[in-house]
Amino acid sequence: MTVTMLNKAFAAAGAAAWGGLPFSELAADMTEAAVEKATALCPNPRTVLVAAFPYYAGDRPGNLSLYARGRDYHQVVTGKMNTVCDILQKKYLNGAFLPAADNSPLPERQAAWRCGIGLRGKNGLVILPPYGSYVFLGTILTDVALDLEPRTASLDCVGCGKCLAACPGGALGEDGVNLSRCLSGLTQKKGELTGEEEALVKAHPLIWGCDCCQQACPYNASPELSPLPEFREGLVDVLDGADLEGQTNRTFREQYGGRAFAWRGPAPLRRNLELKKSM
Repeated sequence: MTVTMLNKAFAAAGAAAWGGLPFSELAADMTEAAVEKATALCPNPRTVLVAAFPYYAGDRPGNLSLYARGRDYHQVVTGKMNTVCDILQKKYLNGAFLPAADNSPLPERQAAWRCGIGLRGKNGLVILPPYGSYVFLGTILTDVALDLEPRTASLDCVGCGKCLAACPGGALGEDGVNLSRCLSGLTQKKGELTGEEEALVKAHPLIWGCDCCQQACPYNASPELSPLPEFREGLVDVLDGADLEGQTNRTFREQYGGRAFAWRGPAPLRRNLELKKSM
């Protein structure tokens, strides 16, 4: 009954795929500190649910990463997972159900792969045909031991290496991701950049995030568009100097607080734009 109920709940929420596993299994992929944080949030955690939500809205020109152009995925995905929590809460009245999206101690991608959602990309992303790697992940942590179907872990992608070759910062390797060289992180970094970091950001086409490894991936050659209006409508493709001029952290968040690029305030975006002007 639980699986049938969850199939309907996740489909209604707009998830393209979902799965679940015992927390004890996922804990093998977590640091001791992360396990402690999860346990503090949900004493006696028993089950983790994970779901994927497509966000691709087309290959539109712009200077922001494709993931950041729609509504803030933290808010959208957490809200969708919360609708599933509400359904579970009615069935398990005394259970605790905690939704999250990229803001919890749970390793979302490892959870998805352990549940067999998509493929393991060499760039560390979940690849879910026909949406490619353009998916957001959300989780639910609960102290209820849910009765779920057996699952098979995800397979690796074809391993063509195109994502590794396309990475402008050389952040991708056979051993994983060097976050200190990832353009997605560098464009979001606060404060001053090193000379090498400045050169990487200056040569990069985006002022927020990086899509290079995804655009090179053969699974993303012709991904299906997201069916979710939050990620397809009212997009912000470009930010220019006029959009940032005179903005304080408060005014910027008042205007763009519903976007994923707003959490750092205007300073990193303004810096990145200035670097490109100096080319």
